[in-house]
Amino acid sequence: MGVGPGSRALDAPGQEPIPGEQRVLTFADWPGASAAMVDMRFLQRSDVESFVMEPKKDHNDLFSGFHTVFKSFATDAIHSGQEPEQWKSMAVVPPISLSTTFKQNGPGNHAGYEYSRSGNPTRNVLEKAVAALDGAKYCLAVASGLAATVTITHMLKAGDGIVCMDDVYGGTNRYFQRVASQFGLEISFADCTKPELLKAAIKNNTKMVWIETPTNPTMKVVDIRTCSELVHGLDKDIIVVVDNTFMSAYFQRPLALGADICMYSATKYMNGHSDVVMGLLSVNDEALYDRLKFLQNALGGVPSPFDCFLCNRGLKTLHIRMERHFKNAMAAARFLEADSRVERVIFPGLPSHPQYAVVKKQCTGCPGMITFYIKGKLEHASTFLSNLKLFAVAESLGGYESLAEHPAIMTHASVPEKERAVLGISDTLIRLSVGLEDEDDIIEDIDQALAAAHPEKKK
Repeated sequence: MGVGPGSRALDAPGQEPIPGEQRVLTFADWPGASAAMVDMRFLQRSDVESFVMEPKKDHNDLFSGFHTVFKSFATDAIHSGQEPEQWKSMAVVPPISLSTTFKQNGPGNHAGYEYSRSGNPTRNVLEKAVAALDGAKYCLAVASGLAATVTITHMLKAGDGIVCMDDVYGGTNRYFQRVASQFGLEISFADCTKPELLKAAIKNNTKMVWIETPTNPTMKVVDIRTCSELVHGLDKDIIVVVDNTFMSAYFQRPLALGADICMYSATKYMNGHSDVVMGLLSVNDEALYDRLKFLQNALGGVPSPFDCFLCNRGLKTLHIRMERHFKNAMAAARFLEADSRVERVIFPGLPSHPQYAVVKKQCTGCPGMITFYIKGKLEHASTFLSNLKLFAVAESLGGYESLAEHPAIMTHASVPEKERAVLGISDTLIRLSVGLEDEDDIIEDIDQALAAAHPEKKK
């Protein structure tokens, strides 16, 4: 008999449940038994909640004061774009369509698909699902987050200007400064957390404003509505792009706040399993969608059907994963903020965050991303990272596993040193992507690594 969270558990040897019996069994009743094997018929409701569930009060406290959760998010994640009726087989789980080409009833008379670069049934399922989660009319999937960036900027021509948030993902910074600028695009940077600086940066040739919020790696939070209204008030044709990678669709909806394009590196939270490289972009304007759809096909940077299947599957647990990421990250951030071995913690969910009020206004929660400055020098940061056991020292973020990295050496090494210094990307800055492991294990690992870096100090 199979045993699992949703199946009938094995009875303890020689025992049958007694109706109404108020007895809580322990693992000792079954030598070698696991949590999944406890017969839930023995447990009263209160016992079950304390045994397998997080206290509801703590959950409510965690999300207190944040933007109201988006209606039917979990339902849309599971059902939007997944209708079995679209398949002759009536498959409940969308199949993986690996075919590169599709039979036509006659020349030019196709059933919606011609060639997989132009359109694919599995990719179409994913795009519909993401559009629903973003509160958007349209979504396009591309080969990576940077492929999304390239696709978007190909709408511009030589001489056009882009105003970019000053603190962004290192790959975005590298692409704008060392690639896009070589094709005649004029790139400038501004701290969009200060609307007056954004306004001053906009010129007559500005055609696009690029916002990342929270920023990577210093976790600045931009007021999307304020910036969108400011930009569109100056020129309604300027395209406002928001990189929503850190927040995911579950915690933030840029289009509802006035942005024109919401983009992701789906490699991160949207997929959530560190096994797919993909980008996504969502829009509401049909003309904008048509331009981007043309570029998706013309540039050819599309994801494989198998990757689309994996990402589509990842969306089904997005809401569950993001809430656990938030819970674990909040616990880790509070621990770090109270630790004497830490100089400063930057986490949007802490009241100490400079844009905390903006976070509560436009976000439904916070991701698992924390950055902090360890006291000391580069050697202290390196020792901390080298002594982590549960956290893997690796680039990327947003997977179920906890990761740690050194931005100045790793993800943002391509950013010029002077710019890193201005942005606060110093030798003592450490970025954590807090995963889904047990909260106590996460904190224990951070604690022992801090002890290794600062053996002379106590908490």
